[in-house]
Amino acid sequence: MSLSPTRRRSLAGNDRRILYALLAVILAMACGAIGFHLIEGWSILDSLYAAAQTVTTVGYGDVTPATGHGRLFPMIFMLAAVGVVLYALTATVHAIVQSELVATFGERRQSRKMSKLRNHFIICGAGRVGSHLVRGLLNSNEIFVVIERDSQRVTELTELGVIVLVRDATLEETLREAGVEQARGLAACLPDDADNVYVVLTARDLNPNLHIVARAAEEQAEAKLIRAGANRVVAPTIIGGRRMAMALTKPAVDDFIGSITANKLELAFEELRIDPASHLVGRKLSETNIRSELDIVIVSIRRADGEILFNPSGDAAIGGGDILIAIGHTESLMKLNALATGLAVDFV
Repeated sequence: MSLSPTRRRSLAGNDRRILYALLAVILAMACGAIGFHLIEGWSILDSLYAAAQTVTTVGYGDVTPATGHGRLFPMIFMLAAVGVVLYALTATVHAIVQSELVATFGERRQSRKMSKLRNHFIICGAGRVGSHLVRGLLNSNEIFVVIERDSQRVTELTELGVIVLVRDATLEETLREAGVEQARGLAACLPDDADNVYVVLTARDLNPNLHIVARAAEEQAEAKLIRAGANRVVAPTIIGGRRMAMALTKPAVDDFIGSITANKLELAFEELRIDPASHLVGRKLSETNIRSELDIVIVSIRRADGEILFNPSGDAAIGGGDILIAIGHTESLMKLNALATGLAVDFV
């Protein structure tokens, strides 16, 4: 479970109260030791020993004051010391109980929030790869949950407002708690390939319709992840090597791809599924105003039967269930998505 800023402040306040209580006891013992040393003339060790007996109410009886002032001082010191000790015990117990209550209510609130999630994404691991994925999702309107155990990463994610589950992502109960059975997709971004394989196997068993993307640290792990149930496997080292080769041999192409990825051109790729009820169904691309009015380029069309048309011509007809891969400005893509899902009948 992640620590909210409110809970972190509460725990910090509890820590301060316990520290103040401890300091109060130490200060009381120091005052008592000084008093015994000055009044009775005892050594520092004997004075500290007598002060400790008084504060803890033990009273072994082996060291006792011999003078009148020596007896008067302990009477006053006993009353003050007992008050200090009671305050210290009360503050410590209060801090512990409050921490437990905060933790319990926090877990219940987190559980209620998790139980309401539907059609969300689950990110397993927020390391070097997962953290970039999280930043990408933060820029979208998608709802997602991150499963992470590293306390520093959990703190950083919580400060960004991310829903974090502090658990082991390889455990079945963890994935259930994250709502894998109602989730739309899962990304296995753990640094170890064996852990990713286990996450994929478990997630696929819990939700056969889940779209799973897995990270492969080693090239030979790709086939294992596919067999385990991953829909897509991403190998950062291989992709990085190909990107470096492109940057070395085709710098202009690499600059263009980098500009889109970094949104410098304010362009984005979008995947648009055509609903059978959409008014685009049955129309040729040339009969729509996708290019002329929305300034959107249809890069490819994936038919419902799996056929892929790259750079489709104007004569290509749009069918229900087709997936359009488009590139354009975000606002235009939103308008086209409204058409694709049947929420709009014409361009605005």
